[in-house]
Amino acid sequence: MEHNTIDKHLGNFNIAGFTFWDGYEAFGDLKVGTSLHLVREADNKFDPYAVAIYYKDTKLGFIPRGENQLVAQFMDLGYNMIFDLRVQRICPDAHPEKQVGVMLRLKEANKVFNK
Repeated sequence: MEHNTIDKHLGNFNIAGFTFWDGYEAFGDLKVGTSLHLVREADNKFDPYAVAIYYKDTKLGFIPRGENQLVAQFMDLGYNMIFDLRVQRICPDAHPEKQVGVMLRLKEANKVFNK
């Protein structure tokens, strides 16, 4: 039987700026599979496509520049809830900018619009 599925995977990356924000405060709570959320920062003076990554109320950093344009454009159009961002890798002994790897996926439409 043939399945007509769409790959929902958008990318994997390290959290940019982890050393400059409050990631160390949440580091002990982060585990593989932990859900994170995105906040668009359209007024960011360093990157017009800046999308911040949060764990609860703690800002961890950003989607890296060059990986954020598509996400920023969707968020600017109001599609904030279509993304699923989760911790994919924790490496406590790595350089702080490489300690937390995440995976970004699109949620299935029925999980976004039919709640």
